[in-house]
Amino acid sequence: MKKRLFAALLAGAVAVSMVACGGSGSGSSSSSSAPAADAAATGEAAAPAEAGDGEYKIDVICKTLSSEYWTYIQAGAEAYAKEHPGVTVDVKGPPSETSYDEQMNMIQTDLGSGAYDGYIIAPLQADTVKTLIAGTDKPIMALDSRIDAPEVISFIGTGNEEAAKAGAAAAVEAAKAAGWKEIKCIEIAGVQGDGTNTARMNGYIAGIEENGGDFLEDEVQYADAVADKAVTCMEGIMSNHPEGVAIICANNDDMALAAANKAAELGLEGYKNTIFLGFDGQIPAAQAILDGKMTMSTAQNPYNMAYKAVETMVAYLNGEQVDPVVDSGYTIITKDNAQEHIDTLNSYGK
Repeated sequence: MKKRLFAALLAGAVAVSMVACGGSGSGSSSSSSAPAADAAATGEAAAPAEAGDGEYKIDVICKTLSSEYWTYIQAGAEAYAKEHPGVTVDVKGPPSETSYDEQMNMIQTDLGSGAYDGYIIAPLQADTVKTLIAGTDKPIMALDSRIDAPEVISFIGTGNEEAAKAGAAAAVEAAKAAGWKEIKCIEIAGVQGDGTNTARMNGYIAGIEENGGDFLEDEVQYADAVADKAVTCMEGIMSNHPEGVAIICANNDDMALAAANKAAELGLEGYKNTIFLGFDGQIPAAQAILDGKMTMSTAQNPYNMAYKAVETMVAYLNGEQVDPVVDSGYTIITKDNAQEHIDTLNSYGK
């Protein structure tokens, strides 16, 4: 319970309104999943399933388990099971977030096994997963990334657009405090066309523009969400703007920190007060903020996300109504709360 309270505190910034995750799917849906599809389409709570007995085995298929973020996902799911002895969770994931075939095989195997009462899936390729789950009669919930399929009861994850908007608004205020009069922002983005990347970019645009800044859409740099490409992008930005840019925002912390390090290495006067804004809030980023190497990050709460996902699945299996979207919250990490954030993340492994 202590871990759950930690998670709730970390997540407490906002409860975000997001559009529902369901829609018309290419596959047929069973009669038990049709009410969920209708609810997802309208934004209403999904109709409850027939009440179960409280003893459930739940499959949690992650994008990988080989990164800090996904270890928190695993810890959150397992914490719920530890607190509820009637619930068993089986958490797994492929070797990396590009192991598409491996995840597909996991989903196919587990759906066909009949061993689980419900499935929580964080899709690497949502369209492929949509095809794989078509027509299943077991409840499916999407974790971290949406799956636009009628079989999906709920989406549990971060409201990426609203979270990015809040981060951008905080960055504008930080830029003003740092003495910038002309507040321009350039984004180092992830993979072009990726849904999460697009949502975060839309949030950044809104947060910058609505607070008096200028988001330079024509100068967005795509770095495929990796640090080494972000370094190249930052070199290009500094070449084009030797006078400096008030805000550099990035689709994740790795890129934001790589850009900040490159700016520090090159030492241009115009970038000494640049605000570097990341997204994810993992421990290396929080430590970099404490060390003055990066300015701020919008932190997701993967532990709370997974805990809520299992909690929502159990509620549905118990015959309760559940929301089509469950927001796991976010926190803006600055020097003021970075150490507390690190301590909280470290507590999840204890």
